[in-house]
Amino acid sequence: MNKKLTKISLLASALIISTSLYADDKLSKHTLKTNYQEVYNEKPGSVDSFTEMFTEGKFYGRLRSNTFYYAWEKENADQSTHIASALGGSVVYKSATLSNFDFTAGLYYSQAFFDDNSDPVNRLKPGKDILSRFDYTNTGNKSMAVLGQAYISYKGIPKTELLVGRQIVETFYTKSNDTKMIPNTFDGVVIATKAVPNTAIKLGYLTEQKLRDHTQSHSNLMYGDSNSSSSNNPEWSENDDTAMHKGLTYTNLKAAGVSTEAPLIVGDLHNKSIKNLKLDASFYVVPELVSEIMAEANYQINMGSFSLSPGVRYIKQFDNGAGKIGGAAYKGTLAGLSGESGGYKNADSLDSQMLAARLVAKFDVYKLNLGYSQVFDEADLITPWRGFPTAGYTRSMARYNWMANTKSYRVELVRNANKKGVYTDMFIQMSILHTDADESKGYFDENYYYVGFVQNIPALVDLQWRLRLGYNDTQKVDADSLDGRFELNYLF
Repeated sequence: MNKKLTKISLLASALIISTSLYADDKLSKHTLKTNYQEVYNEKPGSVDSFTEMFTEGKFYGRLRSNTFYYAWEKENADQSTHIASALGGSVVYKSATLSNFDFTAGLYYSQAFFDDNSDPVNRLKPGKDILSRFDYTNTGNKSMAVLGQAYISYKGIPKTELLVGRQIVETFYTKSNDTKMIPNTFDGVVIATKAVPNTAIKLGYLTEQKLRDHTQSHSNLMYGDSNSSSSNNPEWSENDDTAMHKGLTYTNLKAAGVSTEAPLIVGDLHNKSIKNLKLDASFYVVPELVSEIMAEANYQINMGSFSLSPGVRYIKQFDNGAGKIGGAAYKGTLAGLSGESGGYKNADSLDSQMLAARLVAKFDVYKLNLGYSQVFDEADLITPWRGFPTAGYTRSMARYNWMANTKSYRVELVRNANKKGVYTDMFIQMSILHTDADESKGYFDENYYYVGFVQNIPALVDLQWRLRLGYNDTQKVDADSLDGRFELNYLF
């Protein structure tokens, strides 16, 4: 790929900024934040009869298109420049509340378009999530129609909500990460409460996950293989997330006598008891395999219209048996390789740690974030549920930088952030990320340049467009690439 193309793309983006129109924000029935979380501004109320529970409910519609352009600096037999796109949308229904009970159901659809003759599905990069690769290679189907949400909610306990069923679970370790066509969801039980003063707590017991590019639920932490499925590409049938530990296969787990359907237990705690100090803690447990805890503190120093917020995050990962089964590398390359370290000090252990720090400055509509993270020279961090350990510190689009002995540095500038999900004043995000990786473990240093734009059309505020561009400059041979994404969302 010619680097001149990158400059042209960035110049075009700058021209878009200069010709933008601005208007006062307007709240619609539901809106979409820059992190892809939907905000429901109008919710159904309480009713007195079973019939009214349905008739007084509300529908939330969404039409969506996504286009992904991925250009390699140099093409070869395994990588080619390509375009993939999709059309689809969703309809979410929320019932009215009767005797503290209500329910939510969400139907999602995606129809993918790509040239499978010149760009086989296994070469698709970010665009791979607009269809189910497993379904496509077995049935030829390029579309997905799924029940993405189906849960019951109970609010009879003061300041507390209990949710049972298939749902979006937003915690530190689990995210909807709805950047493609269908959100990442889980089957299970979640309880969220604010009964403790100045504290929000969320706990979840999740039995299965349904990744964005799957039509069926699957194991939380098991990688498919030929013994788990006789279909083509069995590795795409279970948790095939990019960050999945690929050594935790069906065969390896069975041989170790460990359940292939272990639950994912998660918890979040957010406390603001002390003025200007925000304390966060989180954990996850996959029984008999692996667990983590996270602790974070951010303190805001206000100086009139200007503020500074230093923050620090610490993560500790505990190996509860997964290390001996799959190895210390999340790629699974050490699984069963007795005596081979692959650059890891203990190739059979997943015990690990991460430390991150940042300084966030805010002035008017601008935010500057200087971030640093370091994963200790122990094991890779295992978090394949679309929650990213370095998020908010050194996480940029599509970059995974939580492998062992990795240090990352990022400068990020944001303009016009807000919590409403309406951006008639254009949202702009720019960052430069440098990752100092450990070559002995098969990784390479890289610089990643990112710019993203989000805007709700002032004349049609329910229509939102997004343009995201990321350029990867790496020391690995033939790995430089441009990742371009353009999206339209119409909410009604």
